[in-house]
Order: sequence, then structure tokens, then C-alpha cells
Amino acid sequence: MAKLIFTCLILQLISLHSLASSVNYLNVQNYGAKPDGITDSSGPFLQAWGKACSSSQSVTIHVPAGNFLITGITFSGPCKNTNIKFLIDGTIIAPSTYTNLSKPNQWIVFDSVEGVSINGGTFKGRGEALWNCKSVKHHHCPDGAPTLMFTNSKNIAINSITSINSKLFHTVILGCDGVTLQDVNIIAPESSPNTDGIHVESSTRVNIFRANIKTGDDCISIGPGTSHLWIEGVNCGPGHGISIGSLGKKGQGLNVDGVRNVTVKTTVFAGAKNGFRIKTWSTKSRGYVKGVTFINAMMKNVENPIIIDQHYCPDNNGCPSKGSSSGIKISDVKYVGIRGTSASQVAVNLDCSSSNPCSQIGMRDIKLTYTNGRSQAYCKNAQGISLGYMVPPSCL
Repeated sequence: MAKLIFTCLILQLISLHSLASSVNYLNVQNYGAKPDGITDSSGPFLQAWGKACSSSQSVTIHVPAGNFLITGITFSGPCKNTNIKFLIDGTIIAPSTYTNLSKPNQWIVFDSVEGVSINGGTFKGRGEALWNCKSVKHHHCPDGAPTLMFTNSKNIAINSITSINSKLFHTVILGCDGVTLQDVNIIAPESSPNTDGIHVESSTRVNIFRANIKTGDDCISIGPGTSHLWIEGVNCGPGHGISIGSLGKKGQGLNVDGVRNVTVKTTVFAGAKNGFRIKTWSTKSRGYVKGVTFINAMMKNVENPIIIDQHYCPDNNGCPSKGSSSGIKISDVKYVGIRGTSASQVAVNLDCSSSNPCSQIGMRDIKLTYTNGRSQAYCKNAQGISLGYMVPPSCL
């Protein structure tokens, strides 16, 4: 009798463990997702999300090997669960034609969620058709959809993902608090338009570690309202560098939020258009950039290794009136240990606002050489101090 009771108890424990496992582990294929790259799996993914979101326990949503087509999906919160883990062994692909997205400017969105992590996986944005549309003047093309977008969320982790050929930005962090991205690979052709690697805006306490970014626009772009951003161990190129801005663009308003407390450390730029760039439009604004440190960077044949451009107007399209100046105040920006080669003679270009000159600009131990002659530094309306060795000679 005792042996029978013991056996029954063991069976009950196994049953309870299996039930707990089924609650804690959700395979999207069990909800109807097809790994054939043809069948839209948006619905099954949302069903798994609904189950995880309403759970009182931590849950892993598993995307197994295979190609899963998603036409568009929003994982909405707030959730009861604040510990949802996506484990992705497969590839998530967008429709090849941008008109087949369920929403023209959204693909994979997480909104108002907390404690979500994405681990592994490849995301293929298949942006080629949209890029071709944009390459033809006067075509009415949509802006496109970012690959991954987090809005109004907190305590997010993005680990070991690969993003290929996004239609627009690869990853967007907007209105978030507490986000960490690490071991991220981002790939798109140098000619692909508006394919920023990681865009951070109106967010705080964002960390980016160990990212390899090759794309057609900014490797990392930092928008208004960003604070306490830490970037370390990024390889950039091709691409347009790590950029703060643009700020002061028409539509942002006079009281556009500023950017503050940004640290960029231990980076490599290879064949990039820019290294460290701050860009603002020549418009009235109460915005600012302050408390920024760029430290320990290697530039390899970079066109503009260090640049502040307060007369930013790409393609000379919709530029402010001639003679206008930027209201964005840039102060307390430090460049330390920046070395390597410049693809242009002007390796340091500080073109600041006449009405709000750059102040407290600091440079220490800069060595940027130019293959075809002596490198130069250009300063306009910039005030600051230089220490240590300086190549090119400082203009501050």
C-alpha cells in the first residue's frame, strides 16, 4: 500500500510539473504558426502573447527553427506578467512587398510592456522593394516600417539578434525606461536609405553593448528627449556614424526636448561617412545637447571623424532661410582618445551656431591623420580647451 501511495504521489508531481511547464513554455507552432515563410503567422504569435501576457508566472515564448512570415504585429501591454522571454531559434521575415504590411509604418511593435526580453533570432525586413521606390524621384513611397519598435516600455532586454535589410530603421526605442541591447548584428547595404541601426528617442537609461552595425544611415541615432545613454563596444561601417540629432527640425517645436548624459566608449568606425556627429537645424529652439563624452575610438578612413554641424539640411531640401542660426545650445561635450585616419583633410569640424556658440568643448589626446597631407581642424563659434597631443592642431 505504501508503495502504491508513493507511486501515485510521483505521478501527481510529474503531472503538476508537466502542467507548469506547459504554462511557462509556449511554442508558437502549437498556436498554428507555420515555419514555411509563406503563411502569415501574426495571429498565432498574438495568441501566444495573449497567454503569456495574462499569466502570473514567468513565460518563455519559443520561436523554433524555420522561417515565420509576419505581416504586422503589436504586442500590447500592460501585462499581468512582467517576465516574458522570447527565445528565437528561427527567422522572422517581413513581406517582400511593402504594400503587404498590415500597417505601412509598423511591423513588429512592443507597446507599454515591462520585463520583456528577446533572445536570439534573425529578423529579415526585406526592404529592397521600398528602397527601389525611394530611389525614383517623385514616387509616392511610404516612409516604411522599422523592424523592431519598443514604445512606452520599461526594463527591456534585446540579446544576440540579427537584423537584416530593414525597410526603415532596424530598431527603435521610443519613450522607454531601462533598455539594454547587447551582442546585436545589424546589416543593410550602404546605399539603403533611412536604415538607421538603432534609434533612441525620449528614453532614459538605455545601454548598448557590443553591436556590429553595417547600414545605409546612422549606425546609432540619438533623438530629442534622450538621457543617461551608455554606448560601448560598437563597430560601425559602412554607415553615417553615431549621431546626436537631428534636432530643431521643423515640426519638433520650439520647446523640443534636449539630449543629456550620453557616454560613447570603445568604438571602431571603418569606412563610415561620419564618426561622432552632432547635427542641428538652423531654426529657433530651446533645445540643448550637454553632458556628452566620446572616449577611446578608432577611425579607419572616416570622412568626418569628429563633426558638429549646426547648419544641417540634408539634400538642401526645406532648408531654413539664409542667415538663420540654430537655437540648440551645445555645451560640455568631451572627445578623449580619438585616433585613426580621416578620408577628408578636415578631420575635426566644429561648425556651431552664431547665436548660441558651442561652449565647454573639451579635446584630449586626439590623433587623426590624413593620407594625402596634413589633417586640419576647423572651428566656428566654438569655445573650449584642448589637452595632450593634438593632431590636427587644435582650433579651440
